[in-house]
Amino acid sequence: MTDEKLGEGKFQRATFAAGCFWGVEQTFRQIEGVVDTEVGYTGGEFEKPTYNDVCSGQTGHAESVEVIYNPELISYPELLDVFWKTHDPTTLNRQGPDVGEQYRSVIFYHNPEQKEAAINSKKELESSGRYRNPVVTQILPAEKFWTAEEYHQRYLEKRGRRFCGL
Repeated sequence: MTDEKLGEGKFQRATFAAGCFWGVEQTFRQIEGVVDTEVGYTGGEFEKPTYNDVCSGQTGHAESVEVIYNPELISYPELLDVFWKTHDPTTLNRQGPDVGEQYRSVIFYHNPEQKEAAINSKKELESSGRYRNPVVTQILPAEKFWTAEEYHQRYLEKRGRRFCGL
């Protein structure tokens, strides 16, 4: 996502991985204060990965969504709440029928404030008793984000669908 979309400091960036990026992107696009989204791949070692590369499970990347948001309308902790509600953070390398490291649960932080908020949010979720199993979500520094192929961008929206599988 280009830096000009950050509105000369008015907007901020958040990056999440929570399974197949189509549904995660669609969820975040519905949130007031989210200015833009882009799906792609991050967290791996392979340069310029394609969808086929990532699906091979050999690149180390996670299908991810980069979110550009207006912090005057929605806070990073509120985005974290959406993230936790979007998927099951207790399943390792899996969301529903999608299995593999590319579907893992990760919060990629862009600054120390996001890191602290992510750690605190995860601790709150763990102590809430909401899940019987441990939360396996990783909290990692944001790395190079490789934009996915155009046909993946706003995939569900382009097909008139609100959710995967419907």
